[in-house]
Amino acid sequence: MTDPETPIPRNGEATARRRAVSVFAQADARFLEDAWKRLCGDREIAPLRGPETGLVMVRGRAGGGGAPFNLGEASVTRASVRIGGDSVGHAMVLGRDLERAKFAAAFDALWQIETERQSIETQVVAVVEAAMAEQDGQRRAETEATRVDFFTLMRGED
Repeated sequence: MTDPETPIPRNGEATARRRAVSVFAQADARFLEDAWKRLCGDREIAPLRGPETGLVMVRGRAGGGGAPFNLGEASVTRASVRIGGDSVGHAMVLGRDLERAKFAAAFDALWQIETERQSIETQVVAVVEAAMAEQDGQRRAETEATRVDFFTLMRGED
């Protein structure tokens, strides 16, 4: 049962937070640290849990939609922090980067504060999304350069 004092996030807000948390988890650790110093260097990040490193089981599906199977394990780092005594943020990042997990959780906590959200969206989320789109475009271009078109010739005597 939920606490009656805690507002239930609207679907749009939950989707926006999910997108932001995903961006924070994929962002470069140095960028997150520099952005934190630039935007809110005087705020204290109080750890609640972690950052701690562990393993998760990665699962796949045969043919993309068939029966699930265990693909293998992956290292992840998770952290939960409190900002300003009232906002709690969580993060889980792929790999063993403790600082990246801490700052990703801190930005999640900061994103939840209504007065800070727009600033975080424009100065962190949008910048990281643009960088990820550029990297994706470069990867697509490199892959396209190696494309080979195969065609079949029909032999006359068959």
